[in-house]
Amino acid sequence: MLSVFLSSSSTSLLLSLSKTLSLQTLALTRTHSRLLSTMSINLQSHAFAGNPLKSKTPKSGDPFSPNSALETLKTQLLESTHQPSSPNFKVLPFRKGRPLASSTDSAGDSAPVWHLGWMSFGDCKDLLVNSGVSLTENSFFYLGSLSEDDVVYWAIDVSGDDGSLISELGRRHFCFVELRTLMVATDWADVQTMGELAIAGHARALLEWHNISRFCGHCGEKTVPKEAGRRKQCSNELCKKRIYPRVDPVVIMLVIDRENDRALLSKQSRFVPRMWSCLAGFIEPGESLEEAVRRETWEETGIEVGEVVYHSSQPWPVGPNSMPCQLMVGFFAYAKSLEINVDKEELEDAQWHSREEVRKALMLAEYKKAQSTAAVKVDQICKGVEKGQNLSADFNVESGELAPMFFPGPFAIAHHLISSWVNQGALNGVEVQSSKPGGSLSNL
Repeated sequence: MLSVFLSSSSTSLLLSLSKTLSLQTLALTRTHSRLLSTMSINLQSHAFAGNPLKSKTPKSGDPFSPNSALETLKTQLLESTHQPSSPNFKVLPFRKGRPLASSTDSAGDSAPVWHLGWMSFGDCKDLLVNSGVSLTENSFFYLGSLSEDDVVYWAIDVSGDDGSLISELGRRHFCFVELRTLMVATDWADVQTMGELAIAGHARALLEWHNISRFCGHCGEKTVPKEAGRRKQCSNELCKKRIYPRVDPVVIMLVIDRENDRALLSKQSRFVPRMWSCLAGFIEPGESLEEAVRRETWEETGIEVGEVVYHSSQPWPVGPNSMPCQLMVGFFAYAKSLEINVDKEELEDAQWHSREEVRKALMLAEYKKAQSTAAVKVDQICKGVEKGQNLSADFNVESGELAPMFFPGPFAIAHHLISSWVNQGALNGVEVQSSKPGGSLSNL
């Protein structure tokens, strides 16, 4: 056995060194925490993620389970009076993909805050029946529950309304608002409103999926909702194919050069002027996520990618109705080549941008101002005094001049990818991130 003998002076030296290292480690940990708080607005909860309704479905005998709640709902549909039930039911109406919303003024100079237009089951039933909307148990779709509040939440699509429902709701200062508008209007620091946005996103994705899956892809017969709308089934007794909600996976990647000093950003013709973002593309059958990142980058820009590092993912239910729920899977992708060859059918342009250029653009873009403007817009819509403001208006720098470029707001995963990369490196003089791809923060 190897023995190590230390003199008293050596012991003192080691103790001193250990103390120094401990202090440096503590400083590093604190700096790391501060860095995480500045990397992006809320890295742990993207917009449309963090749904507060229970994701774990209760067992079938539980009154909060989809099937048990549906049986109670059927009973209430048949009753002429509204007897209190347990659990209690709340309903969120949608019209043409737009959730019902209201708005309240905030204290002080803060922007108004929007809220989902939840209605009690009895109130919703009376309102819809009086507006000529026919109701069955298949009209309602289970969203989830909060057993601590004794509530089950439902969504309903009232797109077939002739307009009388809109007028009645308008008198109550409720209105159907585009989900994208609510997304921009959401204060990303407001946990409660972020939770409501996640619920609305889940509900829209579910309803749109039901709208595009009315017929069986196997035999062509009509499909019917099952398990309170959590799935569908072919009505053909010889088929009975089970159909589950659709998710469309998309890779979105921030491509970084080998020195970790520049990022590849692109713009599309559909973007508002001066907006740049990350590359993105749909995953093809039989393809891994990493393969999709490399293929899409090569196809759109001619850049060859090596290492691919996962960052985070985000549900994205605000795409086209034909793709009711995209799942954005975000990556850092490290380039093996630098020469850009843009596919003009896919992109308008793609360029390398330095970290300082990107940092300056993030600092100059007035994301909070855009959020406040959209919140006022929602308030005007709900109160019937809409003025036709453009929600994609330019971001301005403090001097009043137009910023040379800006990026999607904190509601988009692209913003988090870009801001995370920009804030890698030294903070307050302490190095917390290697400039090489394998660093710890690039795994967030």
